Amino acid sequence: MTNLMKQTFQDKVKQLVKNNEELLSLTNQPSDKYNGIFQRWNNPIITRDHIPLNWRYDFNESTNPMLLERIGVNATLNSGAIIFNGKYIVVVRVEGNDRKSFFAVAESDNGVDNFRFWSNPITLPETENPDTNVYDMRLTAHEDGYIYGLFCTERKDKTLMENTSAAEAQCGIARTKDLVNWERLPDLITYSGQQRNVVLHSEFVDGKYALFTRPQDGFISVGGGGGIGWGLSDTMENAEIKDEVIVDSKTYHTINEVKNGQGPAPLKTADGWLHLAHGVRNTAAGLRYVLYAFMTDLNSPWKIIHKPAGHLIAPEGSERLGDVSNVVFSNGWVVNDEGDVNIYYASSDTRMHVATSSIAQLVDYCKNTPEDGLRSAASVQAINKLIENNTNYFK
Repeated sequence: MTNLMKQTFQDKVKQLVKNNEELLSLTNQPSDKYNGIFQRWNNPIITRDHIPLNWRYDFNESTNPMLLERIGVNATLNSGAIIFNGKYIVVVRVEGNDRKSFFAVAESDNGVDNFRFWSNPITLPETENPDTNVYDMRLTAHEDGYIYGLFCTERKDKTLMENTSAAEAQCGIARTKDLVNWERLPDLITYSGQQRNVVLHSEFVDGKYALFTRPQDGFISVGGGGGIGWGLSDTMENAEIKDEVIVDSKTYHTINEVKNGQGPAPLKTADGWLHLAHGVRNTAAGLRYVLYAFMTDLNSPWKIIHKPAGHLIAPEGSERLGDVSNVVFSNGWVVNDEGDVNIYYASSDTRMHVATSSIAQLVDYCKNTPEDGLRSAASVQAINKLIENNTNYFK
């Protein structure tokens, strides 16, 4: 029997609190590795161990004399993000041991460490057709004055009752002004089979609400659908997109040959809208998720003007291990008044990280990195051109 098991109830409580406080108070440090585009940080910013103890343990000795963890947490991942009241806020997808996800708010003064959860998880109202599971909330501070949270609502696919894995995913919508009290709106109506990774644009377009979508035929397999879409709705109170156009499609033998989707809401810059997205390709080890960036026109946010080849962030080292290995995913980033950008991403559906950059760096990256030539020969041509430029420079 371990020393902890032999301790008294009160000693066990003290040890739990001490260990938890040490974790929450850790100072994060930037990684030694740097590519000029973004900076990784050494520690994950939020793990399942960051979840408040009183969400997991019954501290009443009479009802839990052995101090057992009553409600287990499996993962903390895929977090929306916003700067709110001067704090860096992430709305974390918390997945319990029961596979059910919910949302919880954590805040930090500097955005790279010491994240602490608010007192309670978000109490999200249900619709008349209750969600089985909700996850991956994108936050948008819209010019109409509300903060919108668009998320995936998942329910059983009742057309395939015999298949216990068959699900239907649609876009759930909620809005708030304080991140505590949330108004649930009807789910987004589109004319695609399934919708995940839907993101609300922060500004009206032609007087309408603009949304980036991800039309898909099936829950896992994309089928004939896929790509990052775009559509307009007259309202968010009964949101409906009648026409979707594809902004960025799947492409053979690229990082997004299987599927892709918008990450967080795009950031406005003087040069255009800055986007972060995820791309998926298949490998012998399963699906590989990476993050990539592109820019769209300032006046036509659905038109791509710059798209660097390949990924921006891919899983590295310990990031490649977890519940769903070889995955990075982001649905949250923020920019502060100085133009610094924090990219919040999850690794392997298990824990949350931060990478830091700036508007200047990301715009430079998008505008001046070669685009994908879609052939090996074109990749070599791009390298040879860079070698030639460097040769002339060193002369």
